[in-house]
Amino acid sequence: MAELGLNEHHQNEVINYMRFARSKRGLRLKTVDSCFQDLKESRLVEETFTVDEVSEVLSGLQAVVHSEVESELINTAYTNVLLLRQLFSQAEKWYLKLQTDISELENRGLLEQVAEFEKAEFTSSNKKPIIDITKPKLVPINEVGTTELLNKEILRLQEENEKLKLRLKNIEMQATNALDEKSKLEQALQDLQLDQGNQKDFIKAQDLSDLQNTVAALKSEFQKTLNDKTENQKSLEENLATAKHDLLRVQEQLSMTEKELEKKFQQTAAYRNMKEILTKKNDQIKDLRKRLAKYESED
Repeated sequence: MAELGLNEHHQNEVINYMRFARSKRGLRLKTVDSCFQDLKESRLVEETFTVDEVSEVLSGLQAVVHSEVESELINTAYTNVLLLRQLFSQAEKWYLKLQTDISELENRGLLEQVAEFEKAEFTSSNKKPIIDITKPKLVPINEVGTTELLNKEILRLQEENEKLKLRLKNIEMQATNALDEKSKLEQALQDLQLDQGNQKDFIKAQDLSDLQNTVAALKSEFQKTLNDKTENQKSLEENLATAKHDLLRVQEQLSMTEKELEKKFQQTAAYRNMKEILTKKNDQIKDLRKRLAKYESED
């Protein structure tokens, strides 16, 4: 069977219209035939006619046939306009603008294709059982189309909502993991700082112990020297001065040692890596919080 390049639904609509047009065409042809039959029965009752009588008969027949054909052509044009109006109205409900190509209406190739389609369709349909014309009417296309499109849009939005929920859940899990990792890193840093403090305290205690032992030794020596002869007093005073200078020097060295130890600790790879990791994690948490706030605002 010939095809018009349309889907099944639209092709059925074309067939319905062609069936309607064939019915109207058949009625008009019967009307034209009746005009000739009426002329035969009412005027052709004599055996001979003059030229004027034949001319009068033909003029009357011409007027009747002209009126019938004109009426049919006008009715066909109006019917096509109503059909186009239905199509355009349906398109406007969806804010569509349809265009027609009038030149295609005189395309002989397309007209022959339509003729072959009509011949194939109605010739084969004559052999098929007559379809029950009392079947229920279809719901107007604007209602069906609206409901179907709305349902599709609802399903699409629901699927998108589920995807967003899943994505939000993943982001929340990432944020929670990042916070946990940050807490662990902070605890590790605190432990490292505590170990550093203990190490500093141990170094200070050891230095102070050595210093106290030195002072005690100097005091003992000084006390012993005082019991010596007067001639050794000057030497003892010098030794005491030297001891004081040593004490100041040791204190200064201790202070420098503490500063140097603090500086070396800050320059250690462990400290720098720990500080860099904490900085990156803080940046990631800030970014995740921003993204989380963005998706919460979209919901």
